Parts: sequence; structure tokens; C-alpha cells
Amino acid sequence: MPVQRADARRNYARLLAVAEQEIAAHGADASLEQIARLAEVGSATVRRHFPSRHALLEAVFRERIETLCAHARNLGGRADTRAALLEWLSAVTASAATIRGLAIALTRDSAADPAEAHEHCASAQLTEAGEPLVRRATDDGALTPGVTITDLIMLITGIALATEHNPDPATEADRLLALTVVGVSPRQR
Repeated sequence: MPVQRADARRNYARLLAVAEQEIAAHGADASLEQIARLAEVGSATVRRHFPSRHALLEAVFRERIETLCAHARNLGGRADTRAALLEWLSAVTASAATIRGLAIALTRDSAADPAEAHEHCASAQLTEAGEPLVRRATDDGALTPGVTITDLIMLITGIALATEHNPDPATEADRLLALTVVGVSPRQR
């Protein structure tokens, strides 16, 4: 990979900072032209760094997705596999519900053209990170047979989208996740 010039690195950092603010304010469909204007670069510079909206969203959410993936890995050794899975699902739900644009990015990841989606997209990373938790919970009988990590990510995304405009999206998303859990994870006696 070629080394970027100093001005290209500055443009990238400025674009990313402005994109984070604009997506937080306006959601995943924030205007790319407005992002370019606020970053004081041309739209061609935006396209050079982020060839698609998907690429821009991926860059904006990268750090949070990596944190959620690390959290899944840290929970992997817990003896109570149900509690580990539920703790991680709760963290993913809270992020998707409170970080504006993340839920839309996840839905776009799952609906993306296979040529556009790749192993670095948010939903693929979360799927890979959550799979061991799901497998362990299923093996222990703590998860209804047949429930997949893909199912759970889609449920979380739906919950986040449904609560996006709620006055307290994290609390409402957590409540809806608890209702969902009753259907996918029978209580162990």
C-alpha cells in the first residue's frame, strides 16, 4: 500500500471528523457534498478517500465496531454462556440504538451487493465476533436451536431502527431486546 502524502492524510482525518459530526446530526444519509464543503475539500477528494457511502460509514464506525468485537472476544471464556451472549447483545443494541447511523449502516451491510460487501464491513465483523458466543450458548442449551448470529444482528438492527426517535433510545432498545430474548433464549432452571 503506497504511503499517503501529508496533505492526503490531513484531508482524510478532516473528512472523517466532519463525517462523524454530520452522521451524528443527520444520520447515515448525511450529504456527502455538505461533508466536503465543511471539510473544505472538493467532492472528488471525498470520493478518492471514500469511493462509496458504504466506505464512508465503515470508516466512521470502525472504532466502535472494533470495540464491540473485542468485547465479544473478552466474553468468550465466561462459564455462563447465556449471560455472556446477552451482555454482548445488549452492548451491540445500545450502540446501534444510540450511535446515529450505525443501524442503517448495518442494514446496508447485510443488503450490500456481494461485490461491495467484504470482511471489513461492520455486520461481517460483528457476525464473526458474535459467532463463538452463539455457538457456545447453543451448545449449552441456552439458545433456541436454529437461532444464528445473523438472526440476532438483524433483530438488533430492527430494534435500533424502531427506537431511533425515542426520547431514550438505549432504554427502549434494551427493553425490546429483553422481550426478544424470551423468544430466542429459554431461561435455564
